[in-house]
Amino acid sequence: MDYIKNKSERAPDNGRKRHLVVDTMGLILVVMVTSASVNDRPGGRRILARLAEAFTTIALVWADGGYANSIDSTLLTWAKEQLGILVEIVKRNDDVKGFKVLPRRWVVERTLGWLVRNRRLARDYERLTVNSEAMIKVAMIRLMTIRLAGQTIRWANATEREAAQRINVERLLAT
Repeated sequence: MDYIKNKSERAPDNGRKRHLVVDTMGLILVVMVTSASVNDRPGGRRILARLAEAFTTIALVWADGGYANSIDSTLLTWAKEQLGILVEIVKRNDDVKGFKVLPRRWVVERTLGWLVRNRRLARDYERLTVNSEAMIKVAMIRLMTIRLAGQTIRWANATEREAAQRINVERLLAT
């Protein structure tokens, strides 16, 4: 059984949404960029259809609360009946104030954090959504290649460099 999560993230400043399906390690399986006017549930149908076409063994999807709610849960029944995929919604507790890490939801949030470290994804410079999708795929390929090569990523951001230096010093002190 494969476990993944589907998440919509509004791209900064241009009225687009990035719908991502990632595996449990945070690697992108399917990506779809739509205009911000596309609601999460119709966008969820489209990305789940892409997912079912590309990965026939997927059985369970964890999704953000925007993809189904108490009023409209048609996406959940449609995915189960048409695609054979169980969609489970990871909901935030309304009683909790501020930030709270939710199970499985942090995986896609971490992936989005990795992606926006790339300059071309911090702002969406592309005119076409297919080009935006391609840039997201290129950024993930770059990240996976660096990891497979056993190299460390060097970010241009001064804050990132300082954090990496602190981590290296702590590793040296621990040994």
